[in-house]
Amino acid sequence: MATRKDTIFEQFLAPIANLLIDRDAMTRHYKSRDWQRESDRFRQSNVEYPEYYHSQNFHGITGGYLTVDAAVTYDPITQYALPPNEAWIRQSLIDKLRGQPQRILDLGCGTGSTTLLLKQAFPNAEVVGVDLSPYMLVVADEKARQAGCTIQFQQANAEQTPFADASFDLVTASLLFHETPPDVSRAILRECFRLLKVGGEVAILDGSQATLRQTTWLTEIFEEPYINAYAAGSVDDWMERAGFGKVQTHDVWWVHQVTHGVKPLPYRAVDYINNARVGDRQWAMG
Repeated sequence: MATRKDTIFEQFLAPIANLLIDRDAMTRHYKSRDWQRESDRFRQSNVEYPEYYHSQNFHGITGGYLTVDAAVTYDPITQYALPPNEAWIRQSLIDKLRGQPQRILDLGCGTGSTTLLLKQAFPNAEVVGVDLSPYMLVVADEKARQAGCTIQFQQANAEQTPFADASFDLVTASLLFHETPPDVSRAILRECFRLLKVGGEVAILDGSQATLRQTTWLTEIFEEPYINAYAAGSVDDWMERAGFGKVQTHDVWWVHQVTHGVKPLPYRAVDYINNARVGDRQWAMG
């Protein structure tokens, strides 16, 4: 795996990780398939990789998510990088949902860990996961098949997906926003608003911005080029500016947060005194 040796992770945490992670298993996984051929199943000719995505190293891996290394190492490492338990943290997003969605979109789905939990939580729903990395989608598809779950995985940019307006009941993103510049995160939330039906939900799981601002050492452990800009922002504010209402952020085990919002009904209110229309939103009851 081509990693930079000067990162804090490689200097101090990698020796600990080596004791916990089965490197032989990762090597076997790496050699077990024709990654180029399998990733070609997901490549879309019209998808272009944004500059912020292909020009950076993520987690110290040269080439970032556009490499087989990232796909092979993501799950073994992430299980120890989301204290106290990765499954609990991902489940916290689902626990904040209020409805029974019939069509779900998971943006930046990576290896499909949250996507799979969503399908298991809502087995009758149609679930779609999108990601820019075809290698990550290979792993996601394999995990879904092994779990006996039917999930559609597709290569797409979360900022501009190929899906129709108002075509989903729920749109989620897990651990995506700290890996995108804030202007991209805001664009993704605008896309979420476009994709959701009226009354639909958006849920964003990521690092706690409040905690990251107070503990700068956390932002230096892994090579995350945009995490400081993410920590300085506010998902609540970004979500409200995108048009969502009833926005709330819930802390999850101090280090993480889930931000939830609802797409409101459009309406035209009337100011009877001045005979003027005001406002453009109202809430869907129930």
